[in-house]
Amino acid sequence: MARRFPQINCEQVRWAILERDGGYLTARRACAAVLEAFLAEGGDYRQLAALSTVTLSNGSQLAADRFVFACGPWLGSLFADGIGERVRPTRQEVFFFGTPAGDRRYTEEALPVWADHGTRFMYGIPGNEWRGFKVADDSRGPVFDPTNGERTPTAAALQIARDYIAYRFPGLKGAPLLESRVCQYEESPDEHFIIDHHPQAANAWLVGGGSGHGFKHGPAVGELVARLVLTGEAPNEQFRLSRFAQ
Repeated sequence: MARRFPQINCEQVRWAILERDGGYLTARRACAAVLEAFLAEGGDYRQLAALSTVTLSNGSQLAADRFVFACGPWLGSLFADGIGERVRPTRQEVFFFGTPAGDRRYTEEALPVWADHGTRFMYGIPGNEWRGFKVADDSRGPVFDPTNGERTPTAAALQIARDYIAYRFPGLKGAPLLESRVCQYEESPDEHFIIDHHPQAANAWLVGGGSGHGFKHGPAVGELVARLVLTGEAPNEQFRLSRFAQ
């Protein structure tokens, strides 16, 4: 690893895996592609808040035989009776650092997407479509309000990211901060998905609990939920709400 990627400080690294078929997903671009495909298939997209199972924030109503609520970090607050604390939004901070001018050692041409399972689980994306060298701490942050929460990054989280890259990628010590994001995870108690009927409404499906890895599983989860809704098949036990009562 040290020979192949000399820009990485391999101190305290006991083993490494290089997955040649691995990569990263551009969430914004992917979501836009899904929306475009959905509209092309004749779907109707409305960017509104759901105040109940059928009434939206502009007063319009939706009528259907079955409903699927995949509301991300809002699932628990929208369904306090069925989900509640079983989906807990946590605050997650992401940073993008500038690399030395003309130095291509920190682009996707020279480095893979990486994850470091050390004292903290740090991960990142080099290059990242020229947005900068992405660094993020996968440690679960504090509970976060996804609607009204402050999305200004904290000095403490930035320092953790700076200290980490200075140690693991010495050539980026003191690199300028180009961009930052405050996102959120939607944590379930066991970090597994929730895919089940609403306890009081058999025609309503609740889908969430991505716990930081929901997006990359989106296509598979979508196909699974579509099959369950269309066929009436029971959800797998490992995704049912009843598992939390055991």
